[in-house]
Amino acid sequence: MKTITKILLSLSVAGILTSCDAGKNQENGNGELSVIPQPVNIKISTGSFEIKNHTTVYCKSDSLVNAGKYLSQQLGGLEIKSGSGGGINLIIADEEVNGIGSEGYKLNITNRRIDIIANEPAGIFYGIQTLLQMLPPVILNSSGQDYSLGEVSCSEIEDYPRFKWRGLLLDVSRHFFTIDEVKELIDQMAAYKFNILQLHLTDDQGWRIEIKSMPELTDTGAWRVPRTGLWWDREPPKDGEKATYGGFYTQEEIKDLVKYAAERYVNILPEIEAPGHSLAAIASYPYLSSSGKEYKVNPGSKFYGIEDNSLCPGKETTFEYLDKVFSEVAELFPFEYIHIGGDECYKGFWEKCSDCRARAKENGLKDMKELQSYFVKRLEKILESKGKKLIGWDEILEGGLAPNAAVMSWRGMEGGIAAAKAQHKVVMSPFSHAYIDFYQGDPAVEPPTYAMLRLNKVYTFEPVPEGVDSSYILGGQGNLWTESVPSFRHAEYMLWPRSFALSEVFWSPANSRDWPGFVRRTEYNLKRLNQKDINYSTSFYDAIIEPSKDEKGNLLIQLDTEIDGLDIYYTFDNTLPDHHSQLYIKGDKLTIPADADTFRVITYRDGKAIGKLIAVPVTDLVKRVQ
Repeated sequence: MKTITKILLSLSVAGILTSCDAGKNQENGNGELSVIPQPVNIKISTGSFEIKNHTTVYCKSDSLVNAGKYLSQQLGGLEIKSGSGGGINLIIADEEVNGIGSEGYKLNITNRRIDIIANEPAGIFYGIQTLLQMLPPVILNSSGQDYSLGEVSCSEIEDYPRFKWRGLLLDVSRHFFTIDEVKELIDQMAAYKFNILQLHLTDDQGWRIEIKSMPELTDTGAWRVPRTGLWWDREPPKDGEKATYGGFYTQEEIKDLVKYAAERYVNILPEIEAPGHSLAAIASYPYLSSSGKEYKVNPGSKFYGIEDNSLCPGKETTFEYLDKVFSEVAELFPFEYIHIGGDECYKGFWEKCSDCRARAKENGLKDMKELQSYFVKRLEKILESKGKKLIGWDEILEGGLAPNAAVMSWRGMEGGIAAAKAQHKVVMSPFSHAYIDFYQGDPAVEPPTYAMLRLNKVYTFEPVPEGVDSSYILGGQGNLWTESVPSFRHAEYMLWPRSFALSEVFWSPANSRDWPGFVRRTEYNLKRLNQKDINYSTSFYDAIIEPSKDEKGNLLIQLDTEIDGLDIYYTFDNTLPDHHSQLYIKGDKLTIPADADTFRVITYRDGKAIGKLIAVPVTDLVKRVQ
């Protein structure tokens, strides 16, 4: 744990500690609180309440002791008492507060006391998150026995979530993250009112959960040969090469993680991929595939359609395997759903498999899509026998949806729309707005990945399409696939601030969406991430390069920015641009000098560089419009 002195020193060196950090958090200069996600109703009045190191946290009922301990810990160890008084009061309402549900709260701040009132402890917890964000991101005046933790504006806040499902996915199969790192993510999620963490525990590149009845799943499936090159361009395993990269979670670690998450009102949704994306399982038990061949756990090399990574639905032993795995998984995770994947299932080996063809004939199935539907329906019955509900990616719609399955729509909104119209529950997670493993700035200065998803586009995500009954939309989820995310530090870079946008999409009313206000609140909350040494991207400050061609085929360049108030400077002459270089005029289309080889651009605000320097060879710009 960093000391206050260390925090202040690190922020001062970084140039972040300013006079506005002292005292109360601000209304960020625009009469608004710098809270993410934006609360439903806010009324700010004059005055403030100063929280000091001797302020008391009062818990009016025993059910709130854990919340009181959490708040005390966040504020450096405040005293906790039962009852109520002139400090911070945590209160379960004697009579139900209408309109706020089980996760909503009321936060009333006067110059004499703070009251957080809710119907359920979850609401108290979320009210605490709002209060913590209302404090300044830097603790000042820490010398002596009596010091201030900051002031919060007198205000009345009523708040509750728009959706019950506010999720993030962490792919721990492609790259393994430790239990402590996952706990750190849970802490970050809780601060911004996410309540579901989907752990992608199994895939072609690794099996990450101990299954005691099938030990080879981790003895073999949790490990692969080490590789560091670009994903899908990596060299396949060599004969005799040792598999040393990977890891897995023991069942005791999972139990501890589930408890840790529950204390922060985060449910963990386990994902066990089936029938596709199962090469790690097949490498462990070759009889699970249609081919029956022996394979290695994939290290990120090309294999799709070459090696058999789909479980065989024709063999009864496959369903015996599934029953064993999900029996143990169901015992470990109390959440009502288990995710079975179901996406991108290659069926070429099924078509050649006599067992699969026999299964299809016996059940009157006309094609392999219907065979996959048969597989999913049987898997749903296995899960229901263990008291769980099935959720899968939208491919589980193909060939007929299992009777009670929920759908997570990733290939767009269409799968979710179809499922909702068929009266199935839906979580919207389209790659167009929710795949936070994509680029968030110009690919010339971003780590390589599949496609572009900027912060401002995430903020436009609307989980309820027109014409769809919103009662079937559970909510939404952002997904961090980790093919190109080898470390937790980089995972944070990909998550923030785009997950700020997702938190607001999932929690706040749709009609409260305000991009300029969100940007202001984002910039303020980035100071909090600095304080906690959480990594994040600043790509939303970067210039946007939009090459095109005129009717004669000449290359043109238009520039833009995600946020207002930035100046753009550029060069074609191989010098580094700064505020003395050519200033871009909004709307202009730049022509490229005949002998120019590299275009460089940078953004400034208030006379200081703020965006990254972007340098792109002209030949690369030509490729972008071909």
